[in-house]
Amino acid sequence: MDAAKPATPLHVMIIGGGVGGLCLAHGLKNAGVSVAVYERTRNRIDWLEGYRVHINPTGARALHDCLPKRNWDAFVATAGKPATGFGFRTERLKELLFLDWSKETLGPSEDFSSHYSVSRITLRQVLLGGLNGIVHHGKEFVQYEKGADGKITASFADGTSASGDVLVAADGSNSRVRQQFLPVAQRIETGVRSIGGKLPLNDETRELLPESFYNCMNTIMPPRDYFMFVAGFQGGETKIPTEFEYKAEPSEQEEEEPEPGLLFDNNQDYVFWALAAKFEKYPDIDVRKASGSELQAVAQNMMRGWHPDLLRLVADSDPSTVSTVNIRSMSPVAPWPTSNITLIGDAIHNMTPMAGIGANTALKDARLLCEKLVAADRGQQPLLPAIGEYEAAMLEYGFAAVRSSMRRTRQATSGNPVKRAITKRMLRLISNVSPIRRKMARKMGS
Repeated sequence: MDAAKPATPLHVMIIGGGVGGLCLAHGLKNAGVSVAVYERTRNRIDWLEGYRVHINPTGARALHDCLPKRNWDAFVATAGKPATGFGFRTERLKELLFLDWSKETLGPSEDFSSHYSVSRITLRQVLLGGLNGIVHHGKEFVQYEKGADGKITASFADGTSASGDVLVAADGSNSRVRQQFLPVAQRIETGVRSIGGKLPLNDETRELLPESFYNCMNTIMPPRDYFMFVAGFQGGETKIPTEFEYKAEPSEQEEEEPEPGLLFDNNQDYVFWALAAKFEKYPDIDVRKASGSELQAVAQNMMRGWHPDLLRLVADSDPSTVSTVNIRSMSPVAPWPTSNITLIGDAIHNMTPMAGIGANTALKDARLLCEKLVAADRGQQPLLPAIGEYEAAMLEYGFAAVRSSMRRTRQATSGNPVKRAITKRMLRLISNVSPIRRKMARKMGS
């Protein structure tokens, strides 16, 4: 974006230094818009989970358009090997359908038309690079106030405050900004819980596991009740360049980081798995308080009769990486009166992970909102109509994604064996009809 001198200068405050917030900050900075990010953590501890993120072409385009070239190049260089496709299999590992992205999703040659597998830790380092003096750590948002002049003042738990012309909530699914600004927007329980873990990939485990476990993404479909996701993450051997090793400002005291291990390793190859089911399908114990090894036993018991390779995947995982989570989603939100406060990402359209597009939707938000704020900053469009256009589009595509992910969650944990059998039959049919298979591959691949 061209960094021409703005005609109507704005100062934008972003609450939350996650993927969407940092992408937006880069886009605004590159365009010459004054911006500051306020992040509650003092270092990268909240991002130390070594799980990787799948960035699809929508997310990649947003990063490409918002990041400086050196950050984009670092992102591409440190990304792992993308999945070769998406498979649907039975609990006995019989193939129902395989969508080969490498053959069936041919598109333009730009880098941002590709899929990327990226470490959360490395991605954050890339996004923080070049934002020294813009990202302020240790700033836990408490509340905001609007002055008579329309400016917004954000207060933080450390007793400090900051003021600006626009406030953007990028503070995640438990957004405090949303709670004050839009209290009617609530997250809801889906009634589904998942147990997940990771198995390191090495010479020994590669020989024991099917290649499909670590080269592509897989949905495992037993006759009813359960859903399992299996995906391999490989690559990331290229370490982050020295200039992206972010250092907090001297005034921001660093917290002690944990010792590195599989959970915190952003270079270790591994296979990730997650088993999901409705609450009532779990044994009569409090799995939320169970240890990693106890959760492994619970998952194996639920998977009795499944293929030995799936059981081995769970049994051989590092117990320290095994955890459980209740799957939540955002309830529908009606349009609200436009103001100089707005929201992006999980702060407004938090969704279940079943569609795998949460981070990419947040990046799409960042790109679109950046475009609108730059236009307002340069006097090309009044501020409130610009934000209103962003919100209208975001609510449409964002909650379409919420509905899609919720629908997949319901389908994945359905207790109706007839519906599950029909779904499997449809997948087998698609597998044998090349035009339909290619269309589905292109849709999922984009």
